[in-house]
Amino acid sequence: MTTEERNKRIVRRFVEEFQSGADETVADQILADDFVDRSPFPGVSPDREGVKRLFGALRAAFPDLRAEIHDQLAEGDRVATRKTFRGTHRGEFLGIPPTGQAVAFDVIDFVRMESNGRIAEQWNVVDLMGLMQQLGALKQG
Repeated sequence: MTTEERNKRIVRRFVEEFQSGADETVADQILADDFVDRSPFPGVSPDREGVKRLFGALRAAFPDLRAEIHDQLAEGDRVATRKTFRGTHRGEFLGIPPTGQAVAFDVIDFVRMESNGRIAEQWNVVDLMGLMQQLGALKQG
């Protein structure tokens, strides 16, 4: 197995077991001790604990949250993943009371892996505007 294949498998495991499966031990295993989120969600610390808190808040708002990976590319120590998160708005999110609305929002992540197979850094782009439109917080048009 090449380094790129190994890195893609690790990132896929992170998405499937932590982001979709809510297993925080996987986050502790895969995110480096000094992990840095280079594009943190507003108000969330850019470290491993911040990622865990963010997904705890997302799961409180969308208890059935799941990610579907569409594409993964790897080169050297970098992995890019394009995915869609889906869930049902059952709890408050960014001050928006539960709507019962099924939502889907796209995310593109780039991560840098350490040689030991842990994620050192992450950059992401989230379609937050699309999510807010689905929740009725922004008008479409």
